[in-house]
Amino acid sequence: MDACAACRLLHFPLFAPKIPPAYPPLRRQRGRGGGAWIGAARCSPEANGAWGGIVEDDLAELLQILPRDLRDNLQNEPRKDQLLEVILDLGRRPEARFLGDSGGQYLRDSEISQKELEDAQRAVGEFGGDNRAGIEGTLHRISAIRSRKGMVVGLTCRVGRAVTGHVDMVRDLLNYKESILFLGRPGVGKTTVMREIARVLADEFQKRVVIVDTSNEIGGDGDIPHAAIGGARRMQVPEPSMQHRVMIEAVENHMPEVVIVDEIGTEAEAQACRSIAERGVMLIGTAHGERLANIIKNPTLSDLTERSVDMLLHGKKPLVEVRKRDNKFEVVIERWATYDGDGL
Repeated sequence: MDACAACRLLHFPLFAPKIPPAYPPLRRQRGRGGGAWIGAARCSPEANGAWGGIVEDDLAELLQILPRDLRDNLQNEPRKDQLLEVILDLGRRPEARFLGDSGGQYLRDSEISQKELEDAQRAVGEFGGDNRAGIEGTLHRISAIRSRKGMVVGLTCRVGRAVTGHVDMVRDLLNYKESILFLGRPGVGKTTVMREIARVLADEFQKRVVIVDTSNEIGGDGDIPHAAIGGARRMQVPEPSMQHRVMIEAVENHMPEVVIVDEIGTEAEAQACRSIAERGVMLIGTAHGERLANIIKNPTLSDLTERSVDMLLHGKKPLVEVRKRDNKFEVVIERWATYDGDGL
């Protein structure tokens, strides 16, 4: 892989922790093939999600923007630690969604009124050009749905969590100083692990880390970044369309050793990634997709994973790592030299 391409591709489903962590050692198992790992890694989900970790969710701050009866309902909800988001749609019953559940749970029988939506908007503040807002000092994300006339007719109130314990799944990869691309569908935890990686690289590895935080999801809302990113610096982005410009500005003005950026999706952002990597800066980013095949079919992103894509297109089988935890919550790495086209 050349210098402008991300060398590590991680498909990384994550789940909310249920027990306190240690930082368990990596235990490697050799699968079919062996040899040095040069391809992609897939981090598999854990049984029942019980892999360990410490969670800070500031849930009370999010509940404050909700109507009082919904707030009281959720305060007494036994699964509130697994709350993923609250949906407020005009003329529909409010709904709570939980980690690991495919459906939702109605919070009351009556529908959301226009006044309740307006009250929630006032509690949150101004929405940006991406129709996202936050709650200052927290990691929560509030996203708006608007009518054709621009009126807010729905809110998605997503719980933001700072999690300690995710990074040990990939901690060894941080020593290689190579760029990493996390691949996964929305909501699996890509941003959560990026946040902890930023802290570890800045505080433990003593790297100069700059986060390009387009929607303030990594560093939280407000001018002072959330403590979860440690000593990493954060550059906010005025409009989503300017993300690629701020990425280049970060490198040109602030001399980072590591640049972290969420949701790479446009051609301009992919070009900015290549430019950053060509300057010798480690880039850690995320992109949406279920598996490597999604990247192959996406001309905008395919060259960010150049080596693995080229090997597959030429009928070769890159080495793949499957990372999971055993019943003692130690990270187990299995290496495979086969690829069936659907497993990554």
